[in-house]
Amino acid sequence: MPYERLRLAKKRAVGTKQVTKAVNKGIARVIYIARDAESHVTEPLYRLCRERGIELCEVETMKELGRACGIEVGSASAAILEE
Repeated sequence: MPYERLRLAKKRAVGTKQVTKAVNKGIARVIYIARDAESHVTEPLYRLCRERGIELCEVETMKELGRACGIEVGSASAAILEE
């Protein structure tokens, strides 16, 4: 299950703003993006990750991604950060 790594991560960022900041700072290692998120939210993050060579994992829903991060609401993206 792709969420296991995210659940076990000691440091993570949740939400597209926070994930984008982590990518720009160079501390994001793996990015998770929900397939059901709106493309105008996720497409800039896809581009940024491709440019920087960061591992991308697509997950089915925002709700599942939010749950994996331990929050009650959905999330379009999340990241595992370097420790």
